[in-house]
Amino acid sequence: MKLLKFKIQNSFNLSLLLLIILPTATLAQTQFPGLKVVVNSNQDGQITPDDKLTLREAISLVNGSLKIEQLSNSEKSQVTPSQSSRIEFNLPPEQTTIYLQEVLPPLKASGLIIDGTTQPGYDREKSPTAEINIPEPVVSITPATGAEVFRGLTITADNITIRGLSIYGFNSYHRDTESTPPADIFIANTFILPHTFKLKSFVGEIPETENKQPPKNVIIENNWLGMTTDGKMPENPSAFGISVFNSQGTIINRNRISYHDGSGIITGSQATEMQILENIIIGNGLAGMPDAIRLDGNIDKSEIRANLICGNDGSGIYAFKPQGSTKILNNQIKSNGRRFRRAAVYLMGNEHQVNNNNISYQAGAGVVITSYPQSDRNIIKNNKFYFLEGLSIDLNNQHNVEIEDFQNGDGPNPMRNSPNRRLDTANAAINSPRFLSSQFFLGISSQVGIDGIAEPNSQVDIYRITGKDGYGFLSEPLATTTADNQGKFSFNLDDLQPGDRVSAIATLPQYGTSEPAYPAVIRPIDLNKPIIINSKSQLSSTFPNCLTPRIPQKPPIKPPEYPEIPNEPIKLKVPKNIHFALDKYNISPASANILNKIAQVLRENPSIIVEIYGHTDKRASDEYNIRLGANRAKSTRNYLIRQGIAPERMTIRSFGERELLTPGNRKLDHARNRRSEFIFKDIRGIEVIVEETDLQLE
Repeated sequence: MKLLKFKIQNSFNLSLLLLIILPTATLAQTQFPGLKVVVNSNQDGQITPDDKLTLREAISLVNGSLKIEQLSNSEKSQVTPSQSSRIEFNLPPEQTTIYLQEVLPPLKASGLIIDGTTQPGYDREKSPTAEINIPEPVVSITPATGAEVFRGLTITADNITIRGLSIYGFNSYHRDTESTPPADIFIANTFILPHTFKLKSFVGEIPETENKQPPKNVIIENNWLGMTTDGKMPENPSAFGISVFNSQGTIINRNRISYHDGSGIITGSQATEMQILENIIIGNGLAGMPDAIRLDGNIDKSEIRANLICGNDGSGIYAFKPQGSTKILNNQIKSNGRRFRRAAVYLMGNEHQVNNNNISYQAGAGVVITSYPQSDRNIIKNNKFYFLEGLSIDLNNQHNVEIEDFQNGDGPNPMRNSPNRRLDTANAAINSPRFLSSQFFLGISSQVGIDGIAEPNSQVDIYRITGKDGYGFLSEPLATTTADNQGKFSFNLDDLQPGDRVSAIATLPQYGTSEPAYPAVIRPIDLNKPIIINSKSQLSSTFPNCLTPRIPQKPPIKPPEYPEIPNEPIKLKVPKNIHFALDKYNISPASANILNKIAQVLRENPSIIVEIYGHTDKRASDEYNIRLGANRAKSTRNYLIRQGIAPERMTIRSFGERELLTPGNRKLDHARNRRSEFIFKDIRGIEVIVEETDLQLE
C-alpha cells in the first residue's frame, strides 16, 4: 500500500513538473485537443512574429498550419491550451474593425468557436430593436480600403460556431463567381476559390474536394451581416449574407441580415436539416438576386421559423426547383417586393408546409405554388394575409409561362374539368371551395349558417377576409370542418357581423391546399337595412416600418385632454426628379444635394412612402434602356438608404424610354428624360409640391 501511494505521489509530482517546464506547444499536442487564441490586433497581412496577434494568425493556429513556436513571446501569451478551439477578441477600443487584405484561411478545425461577444464592451442586453433581441456587435470584419475580398469567413468543418460579429463588404466585381458565390459567411465541404483568384502563401492549405463530407451542425448566431455596427448600409455592400453551399444541420439563429446585393440567405448544392430561426432579414437584393431567402438544391427537412422578413427587393422566401421540402412557420413576412413584384412566398417542389405566418403589404401575391416542375402536396394553413397585390394563395398552371405568372401568380383557377389538370396545375389542381350562396344571413340567434361544396373529405377552413373588392385577403381563420364524401360542408358561426365577408380554403393531404373561394357577404335578416362592407383589418392601413426601436419601460403618462384638431394636409416643397449623364447611373454631386433634401423630408415625415421610377432618353434599344432605368432607380434608392431612409418605404421600377417627359431631340430634351422620378404617397393626404432643379447636359 505504501509503495502504491509513493508511485501515485511521484506520478503527480512528475506531472506537475511537466506542466511547469514543458513549452505551450507540447501541452497543446499532448493533453489538450484545442487552443484558445485571443486576437488583440485589427491588422492583417503576412504572418510574422511580432507583438500583435491577428485574426489570420489565430485561424492559422487553430487550423494547425501555423505552429506556436513560430510566434513571438508576446503572441504566445495570447494562446492557451483548451479542450476545444476558440478564437476570442481583446482589441483596442478604437480599433475594433478588422480590415482584411486578402481572403482568410478556411475554418477547418472541428468544434471551433469564433466569439465576438468576448470583446470588451459587448453588451448582451443591448439590442436596438424591439421585435427580436439581437445585441449590437463590437467587432467588425470587412475588406481594407481598395482591397477586393470576396468572402468573410469560410467554414469547411463540423460543429463550428460564429457569433457576435459584424461582417460586411464582401463582394467580387472582377472574378468568375457563378459557382463560387461571394458571401459574408460561406459554408461548404471545401474552400472554393474563383477561377481567377491568385492564391497567396499565407491563405492556408486548400483541402481536397473529392469524397469530403459536407460540414455538419454549423451555428451562425447573433451576428450582424451586411451592415455596420451602427446598423447602416456600407458604401460597398456584400454580395450575399450566408451562403449555405453544402452542409447538413446548419442553424442560422438570431442574426440581423441586411443590405446585400443579393439574397440574405442562399443555399446551393445541399442544405439539409437547416434551421433559419428568429432572424431579422431586411433590405436585401439591392442589385442582384432579390429574394430575402433563396432556396436551391437539396433542402430536405429544413425549417424557416419565427423570422422577421421585411423590405426586401423580391420575395421573402423563394424556392427554385429544390429537392426535398421545408417548413415555413410563424414568420412575419411584410413589405417585400420593393424592386420586383413577387409573391411573399414563392415555392416550387412538393410537400412544403406554410403555416401560421403573417404575410402583409406585399407588392405581389401571398403564397404562390408553381407547377413547373410539377409541385404537389403543399400545405398552406392558418396564415393571415393583409394588403396584397394578388391572391392570398395562388396555384399556377403550366400553360401560363410568363415571368409574372411564375413570380406573382396567374390568378384564380377555373374548376377542374379534366383529370389531366392534375398534372399541369400546382397542388394537383385541387378545387377551391364554393359557397352555395353569395350572401348568408345573420339570424335572431346571432348565428350564421354557411354551406358550400369542396373536394370530398377535404378539410375546409373558413376565414374572415379584408378588402372591399374581389377575393380580398384571408385575414383571420374562424373555424375548421371536414367535407363529407359528397364534398358538402357547413358552418354555424356566432362571431360574424353584417358587412363581414368570408372565404374558405380546402386541404387534402394527397393534393395540398386550394386557392381561396370567392367570398360571400354576411347580411342581416332585414333586407331593407343597409350594410357597410367591413374592410377593416387588425393592422393599420398606414404603411408599416420593418423595425421599431427598443424603448425602456416607463410608467405611462396620461396626456392632457385637448379638443381633437383635424389633421390638415401638409404642403411640402420637395424636388420630384434627379437627373443623370448620358449612359450613366451614378449619383452626381448636384443630384446628391437634391437627394439630401428629399431624405430630410422623408425623415421628418415618416408616414410618406415613395415610388422611384427610372427613366432614360429615347436613344438605344428598349432592352438597354429598361436595364439602365433600373440601375438609375437602384442607385437613387441606395443613396437614400445610406441617408437612413428605411428600404421598405421605397419601391423602385424601371420605365426606360417608355414615359418620356419631353419628346424632342435637343440635348436639353434628352437631359430632362434621363431621370429618376419620385412619386410621393401619404395616408394623410399630404400635398406634395414638386419642382425640377437638376439637369445634366451632354
